[in-house]
Amino acid sequence: MKERRGRRSVHDRRRTARPNRHKELRRRWVALLSVLTAVALVYLLWFSSMLGVRQVDVVGASSVPADQIRAAAAVPDQKPMLRLDTDEIRDRVAQMPGIATVDVSRSWPGTLEITVTERTAIAFFDSGPGGDGVHLVDGGGVVFKTVKERPAGLPELKLPSVSADDPVTRAVTGVLGVIPQQLLKQVTTATAKTPGSVEFALADGKTVRWGTSADTERKAKVLAALLTREGKVFDVSAPDLPTVS
Repeated sequence: MKERRGRRSVHDRRRTARPNRHKELRRRWVALLSVLTAVALVYLLWFSSMLGVRQVDVVGASSVPADQIRAAAAVPDQKPMLRLDTDEIRDRVAQMPGIATVDVSRSWPGTLEITVTERTAIAFFDSGPGGDGVHLVDGGGVVFKTVKERPAGLPELKLPSVSADDPVTRAVTGVLGVIPQQLLKQVTTATAKTPGSVEFALADGKTVRWGTSADTERKAKVLAALLTREGKVFDVSAPDLPTVS
């Protein structure tokens, strides 16, 4: 009996079904392998020590020992790199007195890089007899180091108190941080009663009334001209109306 036109035989249907089943099995295996690969990758990155910290490099340190910075960073050995909280590490290092800025970055496969900028002394103050020594101060008024002797080449702060939280301290150190280097080398002491009344003494005994940290370039040029005249007190707090007395 002839098969009806348009109908496939059982044999043909079986031949078509086998490739379809093979494709389905192949898709399932591919999906399974993809899941297993993702799980393995997550384990490798987040839980395995294969991509853990093996080295901590410190860049930019000179006066602050690198070993002290590593100790402050407290980076767990072989902890997976992705699980490191770089912000917490940065904050721990930033608490060190001699460190101004910190940047923490990962360098694959297993190195953590800590880049620091150290504080630079702009002046010092002496706590006097019975005090705890001579203290170095940076341009932001931060007291960051104690030394035994007065450092040569730095001006002394003559202030009731020295602190980064003190507006007068910040005003004085701010001025010292922006005046020309040639002028800074001549400054022996710096003082102020208010943030707008900064003044300093020069090595030759002259006194400069600087005022605020505004118009630094203009004041420096006016002062350079004034210092060629006879006088003891040179006031450039108002650079358009300077005085010598």
